[in-house]
Amino acid sequence: MSQRNVLQSTPATAPVDEADLVVNFRDVTFVRDGKTLLGPVTWQVELDERWVIMGPNGAGKTTLIRLAGAEEFPSGGVAKIMDETVGKTDMRDLRTMIGMSSAALAHRIPDHEVVADLVISAGYAILGRWREEYDGIDFDQALDTLEKVGALHLRDRTWGTLSEGERKRVLVARALMTNPELLLLDEPAAGLDLGGREDLVGHLGELAMDPDAPATVMITHHVEEIPAGFTHAMLLDEGTVVAQGLIDDVLTSDNLTRAFHQPIELTEIDGRYFARRGTGGTKHRR
Repeated sequence: MSQRNVLQSTPATAPVDEADLVVNFRDVTFVRDGKTLLGPVTWQVELDERWVIMGPNGAGKTTLIRLAGAEEFPSGGVAKIMDETVGKTDMRDLRTMIGMSSAALAHRIPDHEVVADLVISAGYAILGRWREEYDGIDFDQALDTLEKVGALHLRDRTWGTLSEGERKRVLVARALMTNPELLLLDEPAAGLDLGGREDLVGHLGELAMDPDAPATVMITHHVEEIPAGFTHAMLLDEGTVVAQGLIDDVLTSDNLTRAFHQPIELTEIDGRYFARRGTGGTKHRR
């Protein structure tokens, strides 16, 4: 082999111990009403990784995250979460190790629910406090998670009085309440105004930089919503993977153009990404 080829070859990496993976999908597919919505997808997430999932509407993003959250069973392949095979273990036990923030959960929360109660009740995977008992350490944990996402001042407010941005932060705090090993965020910045988006993205960026934070997978439609500190990305289109891997390798103008079927120009400034429809006159990341 020539010296040139040696320099261009990819460095070997040590094999990953599957027991250290929080998500381990092998040829996973999901079929509903005879239509394949996702797959086959092979995907691995390690404890210290922060993933963003992007793609057009109907690309399979929510299906992927529901499979990762043990809320759906794969139609084919093997899906392991925390080394437990989905469909062959008690899903209730598995879900206690997963923190989830989604619009579906937000729609189920009654307006009169107090923020502190909403967060602390995540320990029982319920909405609304009733007769369950909590220790002082539980209350401390609830306040700590609210503080992490900049929402401590909301602890005595009711859900119905919160703005959209405040609700998003409270949902992330609830998802963190149980010290999950895997944090799943389904479009956490959707519907926010510019200030609310930047506020939330900043808090998520701080969380991403925290070495003690759980492995994180976030769905978004907009590269501007990707917090600094995210390490990996996956692009989906019509249920198939366009690209996945390190974020700088995946988030390129060429890959986004392939995924969204129109010319996309991508720029990066201080760890944040910005995209627009290509005009052919701007230098961008290929």
